[in-house]
Amino acid sequence: MFTGIVTDIGEITAIAPGGQTGDRRFVVRTRHDMEPVAIGASIACSGCCLTVVEKGGDWFAVEVSGESLAKTHLGDWTAGSRLNLELSLKLGDELGGHLVYGHVDGVGKVVSMTPEGGSVRFVFEAPADLARFVAAKGSIAIDGVSLTVNEVDGNRFGINVISHTQSATTLGQVRSGQRVNLEVDMLARYVARLLEHEKS
Repeated sequence: MFTGIVTDIGEITAIAPGGQTGDRRFVVRTRHDMEPVAIGASIACSGCCLTVVEKGGDWFAVEVSGESLAKTHLGDWTAGSRLNLELSLKLGDELGGHLVYGHVDGVGKVVSMTPEGGSVRFVFEAPADLARFVAAKGSIAIDGVSLTVNEVDGNRFGINVISHTQSATTLGQVRSGQRVNLEVDMLARYVARLLEHEKS
């Protein structure tokens, strides 16, 4: 489990086939001290919870299944790609964002970016089946970053991203049309489920 507060921007340094056909192995450079991170530990990589299978002083390796490559934008990663990293939450840690599970619900895209005061107004587009879980003033994780939705218009929603978040995450380098991993707030899923039961 994670909080959506990014703690490092990592970089893909190597890519190779994984252990199973269709899988892929990524080596990620990081500023995190990997000494206390155990093999088998979870690290959120641009919103996707991945398992450390090998590590060194300033790097770790993960294997991504063909299913995850197809359901996220991890299949777009190349050597040099930058990604948001967050180590898993420990009991007693501050919950600075919202509860994020690292289970990507779908892939959205950046529609536009417009400077607005000291921040940038991002407009994102969500797949139709996820859009109903996105609510104004609710939380959403975009590439692993916990953000608050400002407004919703159909399957598009707007978010203001302050300069600190832009510099501390990969959101400062995104381009219009770029694909992003989305994880909707679990509370929104449960509310929608309850409403469906009430109607039936």
